[in-house]
Amino acid sequence: MSDTLELVTQHWGWTGLNPERLIAENEFGNLIIKDTEGKFWRICPEEISCEVIAENDAAYNELVKSEEFNDDWFMELLLVAAKKKFSAELADGEKYTLALPEPFGGEYNATNLRTVSLERIIQFSGDLGKEIKDLPDGVKVKVQSIV
Repeated sequence: MSDTLELVTQHWGWTGLNPERLIAENEFGNLIIKDTEGKFWRICPEEISCEVIAENDAAYNELVKSEEFNDDWFMELLLVAAKKKFSAELADGEKYTLALPEPFGGEYNATNLRTVSLERIIQFSGDLGKEIKDLPDGVKVKVQSIV
């Protein structure tokens, strides 16, 4: 198992995800993972979420044809803003991320972007997701920054 899948198991396994293969990753640390049952999951760190996006290969192949899915996956406008802000290519193993995740009021704009390792993104978002999964909407929480 790859280092990334081991991190996913350690920090997102509480969701029921039992990863078998990393299918895709984007510049913002989003991952698409196929599990041992043939389901496809998406980890979306900026939303602190991990959920099944397709039940099998056929459903996944249909999903990736969707313009809506691709707009959400590639985040082109945010990617342009990130590249402009940081004006350099990402270092190996680094990704862009929201400093303050969306569920806590973080906005999808350049002022809320940071660069951080994919490893840290997986750890932070997975551990935070586990901590907040049962909290009711509107409850006040104190969150340490990802960076």
